[in-house]
Amino acid sequence: MTTGFPLFPPGFFFGAATAAYQIEGAHDEDGRGPSIWDTFSHTPGLTAGGATGDTACDHYHRYPEDVALLRGLGVDSYRFSVAWSRIQPEGRGPANEKGLDFYDRLVDELLTAGISPAVTLYHWDLPQALEDQGGWRVRETAELFGVYSALVAERLGDRVGRWITLNEPHCSAFVGYAEGRHAPGAQEGTGALTAAHHLLLAHGHSVRALRAAGAEEVGITLNLDRIHAASDSAADLAALRRAETLHNDVWTEPLLAGRYPLGEAETWGAMADGSYRREGDLDIIGTPLDFLGINFYRPLTVADAPVPDHRTAVDIGVRETDPYGTRHTTMGWPVVPESFTELLVGLRDRYPQLPPLLITENGSAEEDTEEAGAVHDDDRVSYLRDHLQALKAAIDAGVDVRGYYVWSLLDNFEWARGYSQRFGIVRVDYESLRRTPKDSYRWYQSLIATNRDHHATKQDPS
Repeated sequence: MTTGFPLFPPGFFFGAATAAYQIEGAHDEDGRGPSIWDTFSHTPGLTAGGATGDTACDHYHRYPEDVALLRGLGVDSYRFSVAWSRIQPEGRGPANEKGLDFYDRLVDELLTAGISPAVTLYHWDLPQALEDQGGWRVRETAELFGVYSALVAERLGDRVGRWITLNEPHCSAFVGYAEGRHAPGAQEGTGALTAAHHLLLAHGHSVRALRAAGAEEVGITLNLDRIHAASDSAADLAALRRAETLHNDVWTEPLLAGRYPLGEAETWGAMADGSYRREGDLDIIGTPLDFLGINFYRPLTVADAPVPDHRTAVDIGVRETDPYGTRHTTMGWPVVPESFTELLVGLRDRYPQLPPLLITENGSAEEDTEEAGAVHDDDRVSYLRDHLQALKAAIDAGVDVRGYYVWSLLDNFEWARGYSQRFGIVRVDYESLRRTPKDSYRWYQSLIATNRDHHATKQDPS
């Protein structure tokens, strides 16, 4: 019998994901200190329409309603992030109990609803006080992250089994410290590479702190890219190697192979001077993982390009091209589901000791249509259907993927793009803050139910 939905292996779980600054609001309540995103979004001209996360979706006050939406969806797990500056307003010192209390309440609400919490400890919102002292350019920040991780685990570890140290450190290091499109808005060379290294070091310190606290599952989330060369020319193939180093190898090689990227000199030259590294760092960074989280949205195709005289860490002689001839989301990203399969299979083939994978984000920003109290989003439904089928193809090819989190439960603050992009399967009216499940919510709900019923029937054929 065909159901129209991909059927996943027994034990495979489904979830939904969000991030603290994008949904919580309550930016100055209960002792929370400012983060780099508070500073960035309040700086004129840096976000679309001058948008901030001051209120966002007001999840801080409306979390019971959002957990009810998760329960109605039927997810097994909910991935959310903890705001570091809610726990330690200055990024150091004793824990702010009121901040921990909020996450206590959220975890208990989830467990009451039969939903497993998955905690991300860092989703880009560094306490501003630490940025004022150098931010991720400073080794001490990595060490302090381990202390913060221990504080959160001490409070929540008796009820939280799955932990993610960092979300997309590529964006933190290179979009934040080199491109300047994200907080803290810096445009640097060696400084951005230093930030990348210290983020990896922070991950290692966090893993050790979490394991010491008895954590069951610990991993990191990377936004790895499936990258193609625009042609078979020697110049474009060299550009591909540089792009692979910037987007993927800077993370996967230390984490999964115990070495620094082989192509870093070719990619960055003297900028990658290694002055930020110390003996023993790779041992800390390479602390074994229980899983690797993958965020995937779209592929990249690159061609050779000139390098500017005054370069940052993202000026590596590469330009993106768009040969896909396919539909694009409202973010301008091409929809190429088969590249999802290719990424996962390629990762498995490259790293024989690859830990189990979790898809920690996948989804699309689309135009929604409201009609008579309903929200139609056919393009998002199509995107999710095709990418889940591509994920199933990777699993059928032998890739060990254990679960999937849709991005995102709610429409939210989309970083520098403000509220112009909607990724949610639940629509949020930003004036009234009313939540309305979209057609994609109903589709995902049916997918989950179909998989659950399929496995229940196989276990009890009577």
